[in-house]
Amino acid sequence: MNDITVKYLSAVHAALYRATGGLIGRRLVRNDMCLLTTTGRRTGKRHTVPLLYLRNGDSVVVIASYGGRRHHPQWYQNLLAEPAAELQILDKRFQVTARTAEAAERAQWWPRIVDAYSDYAVYQSRTNREIPVVFLTPGNVTPAE
Repeated sequence: MNDITVKYLSAVHAALYRATGGLIGRRLVRNDMCLLTTTGRRTGKRHTVPLLYLRNGDSVVVIASYGGRRHHPQWYQNLLAEPAAELQILDKRFQVTARTAEAAERAQWWPRIVDAYSDYAVYQSRTNREIPVVFLTPGNVTPAE
């Protein structure tokens, strides 16, 4: 799938998720989905993407795979520049702080990630970059608008 198609489908998914409080779009490929909103590192504008997620206690784990492309997804690059973001799970929004898993954490989490969605192993095989695993630690919870 080309980048334009991915961007369009992501925007539609995010709009449906947000409009329905997650009733539409909350599950994909047998996994839970969230919306992550980052601040553009160049534009300063907010950007929202739907992502598969796993739980780690109070934190959420997301994977910056971008289908195994050669470069990291924009949302991940935005988080590197500004780790403060907003996460929406169903109709709840959380202010979160992002951090990339260290090597040992990634090694521990990668089998769980692949178990949740086996295509992540395929994506990793398509690229020379190590696909980042990102922990999102929540702060305040607010109802979705």
